[in-house]
Amino acid sequence: MPLARAPKLIGGADVSMNLYATEGFAGFVTLSYPELHLLSHSVVKEKINFPYIPGLLSFREIPMLMGAWKKLKQKPDVLLVDGIGIAHPRRLGIATHLGLLLNVPTIGCAKSVLIGTYKEPDDEPGSFSYLYDPKDKTERIGAALRTKSGVNPIFVSPGHLITLEESIEIVKRCLIKHRLPEPTRLAHNTVNEYRIAHRASLYRAP
Repeated sequence: MPLARAPKLIGGADVSMNLYATEGFAGFVTLSYPELHLLSHSVVKEKINFPYIPGLLSFREIPMLMGAWKKLKQKPDVLLVDGIGIAHPRRLGIATHLGLLLNVPTIGCAKSVLIGTYKEPDDEPGSFSYLYDPKDKTERIGAALRTKSGVNPIFVSPGHLITLEESIEIVKRCLIKHRLPEPTRLAHNTVNEYRIAHRASLYRAP
């Protein structure tokens, strides 16, 4: 399904936790689009009640993200999620799962491929090749996108309420000079800065 309207605000979402942790951190950032100026952010620390099960990681992360979403003052029109969209064995990666719950267009921006076959894209930033379903070789489920010369591509897949072509174009417009698009990069930094500060406070002398 294509976007209903052109976005003016773009968001990023990220989660930070250890594999078998019982607590984790999740957060969002909202940026102006296409200027990519940071406008709002939120971070939460919450308990994790779902066990680690390969392929069902979103069930561990989604509750934390929902808590952070409630605290986010400026909600984005489109959300980039550090994870998979439909390029998932069940077509339900965290970007799709989150988009369904929030009823917001979402894009999965993963650092590694979960399923699918693709040809290595050209080394020129912005080059991409389509990611195909491993069983149905004609079905496009995402794209391997080169964001910087000499570095591995990221894997873009539509999550919810957006097409693959729109997803690729938006992610390309969110690239500045890093491997990751600005929304997910800033979300990652924001969450981890909060996590480090929280850890330091635990050991600070009274």
